[in-house]
Amino acid sequence: MRCALTIAYNGRNFFGSQIQKETSNTILGNLEHVLKQLGINFRVVASGRTDKGVHATGQICHVDLPEFWDDLEKLKKVLNQMLPSSIHVKNIKAVSDDFHARYGAKKRVYRYIIKQESSNPFFNDFVTFLEHVEFEKLQKNIRFFIGEHDFKNFMKTGSDVNSTTRVVYRAFAYKHKGFIVLNFEANGFLRSQIRLMVGALLKLTKEEIQEQLECKKTHKIKPAPANGLYLAKIKYS
Repeated sequence: MRCALTIAYNGRNFFGSQIQKETSNTILGNLEHVLKQLGINFRVVASGRTDKGVHATGQICHVDLPEFWDDLEKLKKVLNQMLPSSIHVKNIKAVSDDFHARYGAKKRVYRYIIKQESSNPFFNDFVTFLEHVEFEKLQKNIRFFIGEHDFKNFMKTGSDVNSTTRVVYRAFAYKHKGFIVLNFEANGFLRSQIRLMVGALLKLTKEEIQEQLECKKTHKIKPAPANGLYLAKIKYS
């Protein structure tokens, strides 16, 4: 039986989500380690990768289960008992055998959270603190990312992809309970693309952002810190 898992995690102490040869301390590395202890030796496939320090509230994975694991509520309970407290399985449900967490995903939603004040030790792992943010400017300029663009200037160097073109369906900023939230929804994102887009919004003028998007001119920008970024939702229709 194939099942889909919805998981949330605090990425602070993990080296990203994907399985790596160099370390087992990744989200999927920990998940597969626990599954193997439960007699589940199938590969776990995630909807997409998140980098070191990036969080998730709605990551989707799929895995095939042996016949003896037919009680999904019990499996969820056991997994949450055995996994590190910074990884939580929110839901497990049976899906069709051809469901694929990555290739079946139509849209991916990320949020970036900023707090306009000096840092707070209780929130530093989860929010990017900035003392000065021009919210109105940010709110206007974020709309330039909407549409189909070649994002080669918003990608971490060394990325291996067939195409750097992506379609951004929604991009907007709003305030919520004292936080600034940037919302991005697209058919996919390049490595560090969102952090570089946020970095551009915080540093560049609207003209410079447009030049970077249209690949007319490259402006030096730093990716925004990983701690403010969350994979929020995966859409399959």
